[in-house]
Amino acid sequence: MNILLDTHLALWALTDHPMLSSVARQFIVDPDNTVYYSSVSAWEVLLKHDSPRNNLSLTPDEFINYCDASGYVPLNMKPKHVLEASRLNIAEVDKLHSDPFDRLLLSQAKSENLLLLTHDEKFCLYKEKCVTIV
Repeated sequence: MNILLDTHLALWALTDHPMLSSVARQFIVDPDNTVYYSSVSAWEVLLKHDSPRNNLSLTPDEFINYCDASGYVPLNMKPKHVLEASRLNIAEVDKLHSDPFDRLLLSQAKSENLLLLTHDEKFCLYKEKCVTIV
């Protein structure tokens, strides 16, 4: 199975955070699965690292290096991902969930036929089959 990690799940997996569920861990360590991380997540890490409101100590360089060292496959943004994001059913979702990073991750998963693994139940609002909440 091909899996794309939501940013917080990638961070939790890399830091062995106690919030990482055993189900998520099983998906990630299963040798039959290929785990991807997105350039969108690296950008989100950059913004959270630089923001005085967040306490994310991990730099984007560290995030990328740790993902690579863990064997995660990088997934860069492509024009088709942006086009897919424009087709998401966001009219009813927008008031409840307007995170642009999540929209891009969802569009990447959908257009690349990946399973988006997340802990964020707001992804259910999109009603997309490519999302698994763990």
